[in-house]
Amino acid sequence: MCGLFFTLSAHAGKLSIVIDDFGYRPVEENKVLQMPTAISVAVLPNAPHAREMATKAHQGGREVLIHLPMAPLSKQPLEKDTLTPEMSSTEIERIIREASGKVPYAVGLNNHMGSKMTSSLPGMQKVMQVLNHYNYYFLDSMTIGNSQSVPAAQGTKVKVLKRRVFLDDSQNEASIRTQFTRAVKLAQRDGYAIAIGHPHPTTVRVLQQMLPTLPADITLVRPSQLLNEPLHQGATPPPAKPPAPHFRAPGMCKANKPVPPVPQSRAIELIGDSIAQSRLVQSIKQLF
Repeated sequence: MCGLFFTLSAHAGKLSIVIDDFGYRPVEENKVLQMPTAISVAVLPNAPHAREMATKAHQGGREVLIHLPMAPLSKQPLEKDTLTPEMSSTEIERIIREASGKVPYAVGLNNHMGSKMTSSLPGMQKVMQVLNHYNYYFLDSMTIGNSQSVPAAQGTKVKVLKRRVFLDDSQNEASIRTQFTRAVKLAQRDGYAIAIGHPHPTTVRVLQQMLPTLPADITLVRPSQLLNEPLHQGATPPPAKPPAPHFRAPGMCKANKPVPPVPQSRAIELIGDSIAQSRLVQSIKQLF
């Protein structure tokens, strides 16, 4: 009974981990494919090992996403067929169609870079209109805070998820551990969290070490298992601590007559009634 009490009291949570940039580093990527099958992979469509790694991941029972390049705000080398807000719907449709052929077994799509593209409502509306003809969900990597993926998907059947934690913005092992722990705590607090990492040697090593130590109240899940969860609009700040009430005792209350003692049997009866009506016992009754 005590064990069940603590299980029900704990903040159970679902954690989804997606490893991006698959298709370039088969040595490290194969190590990821040895991890729990709930860990999903996002494959760059024009990477040299894209088809090979997508097929291998699927055959291992893993969820596969297309990691579609989208234009960033910063100036940097771009992948072939990177989506830009200025592209026509026809061009975007061609790129997504070809990406689907290069990444077999994909069930979702997320953005590679993309701060310029995802912050453009007209650009993302064109993307969502194309995705409306596929059975893909869209995982927003949230490379920019004012991403327009959610409003752009309105009026379509495309479901949107959002990344909560980047595991490896820094390649420092201690930093990756901190981010992993943060993802776990967010999942415990909010019910679920999505973390994104990359097949860097340091990230792979941290995952190999920390995944076996996941708390008992955390379940690893695929992103598609979170499609019906309420959408987080971003990191939720902890609730503000309410100010301490200004309270002044009214003075001692004295009874006019002596209070009769409560019989022991009646006290036990009252305690039993209180326990029977408690939320914990009602939850246990529903379980059994």
